[in-house]
Amino acid sequence: MARQEQLPLFEPPSVTAPVAPGPAEEALARLDVPAAGDDPPADSLDAELAAITDLAALEAAARDCRRCGLRAGCRGVVFGEGNPRARLMLVGEGPGATEDELGRPFVGKAGELLDRILAAAGFAREEVYINNVVMCRPPGNRVPAEAEMAACLPWLRARVRIIRPGVIVCLGATAARALIHPQARITQLRGRWHERGGIFVMPTYHPAALLRDPSKKRPVWEDFQQVRDLVRRLAAERAQAASEGR
Repeated sequence: MARQEQLPLFEPPSVTAPVAPGPAEEALARLDVPAAGDDPPADSLDAELAAITDLAALEAAARDCRRCGLRAGCRGVVFGEGNPRARLMLVGEGPGATEDELGRPFVGKAGELLDRILAAAGFAREEVYINNVVMCRPPGNRVPAEAEMAACLPWLRARVRIIRPGVIVCLGATAARALIHPQARITQLRGRWHERGGIFVMPTYHPAALLRDPSKKRPVWEDFQQVRDLVRRLAAERAQAASEGR
């Protein structure tokens, strides 16, 4: 694929102070959503999925995925759910026991907390899109292996391509490592904006981390306030452009 220039870390336009470059300035290199006219990514699955243009067809194809060993040890694929035209996408780590049983992402205790966080920030669950780095539950809810994440990334890239969200929130270290940098540390990256191909990315703590450590609730709320403000600004800009016929 034709490589796009790596974009540095930045703050939203309302903040004038520059941000010093850090180790994660290779923002979203692994997400790498192709622009129009670009060659398809190197992974053969990316090329196959490029012909799929709607989420229902993509989900149907994902049900048969056996690219890694996780599928053999779980009930089924947990694809994702939400608004197919969502301006905000949330990416977590992988399904847990409740998610595997019900076939839906973020429906356990962490999911209940995420719903409350979204509501506090002014988002209904139905208006965003929620999914994970891997679609199948790792045994014992362990962290997905690098090879497992790599096997599932084409499905995530395809969802991003079809939905085209304006903003992505990485919920936790695994999502940040999958989408931003393999050595990403959530404690260093959270609260700072990243951009790739016109998509703004905010890493923050996973809701499960807040259940273990309530002191993380305030930082997550601050991060979601930034997310809320940016989503609103982007919506206002789109509405203005539409009214001006642009």
